[in-house]
Parts: sequence; C-alpha cells; structure tokens
Amino acid sequence: MEPHRHRVQIYYEDTDHSGLVYHANYLKYFERAREHLLGVEELVRLLNEDGIGFVVYKAELTYKKGAVFGDSIEIRTTAAKESDFRLGFQQNVHRPSENDALLVEGRIEMVCVDRDGKLVPIPASVIERL
Repeated sequence: MEPHRHRVQIYYEDTDHSGLVYHANYLKYFERAREHLLGVEELVRLLNEDGIGFVVYKAELTYKKGAVFGDSIEIRTTAAKESDFRLGFQQNVHRPSENDALLVEGRIEMVCVDRDGKLVPIPASVIERL
C-alpha cells in the first residue's frame, strides 16, 4: 500500500532555541496527516452524529534528524486495523529536498471511543478509507 503523503511547511514558530523543530510539534504534524488520511468531514460527522472519536493510546517517536525553519517536510502515513477497537499508524517524516532524508520515525496507536470514553468498534466507514 502506498503511504498517504501530507506536506508541512516549517515556520519559525515551530522551532525551539536550537533552531530545530520542537520535538512535540511532530505529534501535531502526525495528527494533521491522520485527519487528512481519514477525512476531516467524516471525523466531524462521526463525532457529531454518532458520538464516536479516536484517542491516542500509544505514541513512539524516534528522532533521527531535525527539521529547521524554512523546510518543507512530508509526513508519510500507513495505517492498519490492529483489532476491532484499535488502529495502528506508521508515520515517518521525510525531507524531500535532501535526498528524501528520514527525519523522524513514528508509531501511533489509536482507539475508538464513545462520548463516555468507552471502547467501541471502529466504524466501517473508517476501515474503508484505510
């Protein structure tokens, strides 16, 4: 399966005192990429109409090289159903302008929950998008 690709422009506000992207910002970039992969409209519909959402259960990141102000990076995401309630996302950050350098490796696991925070099966509409 070809990974979903999401471009992110790095702005000065994304960096810390070292000039590199602040480490926690990669989690924000991963979130945006997952939203685009799953479909923002469908995620809003699921929340508003069905009372279903997704929460991060586990996050693992390995930092190899830092992105800097002015970079244009790409988040490449592949997803798999891990169980009836859990999705696994491999999300890697690349810098295409530097021979496709791998900057960060990420593994995010999410579970599907209702408004009360109880586990519910992943909707068929989400599985179809994957």
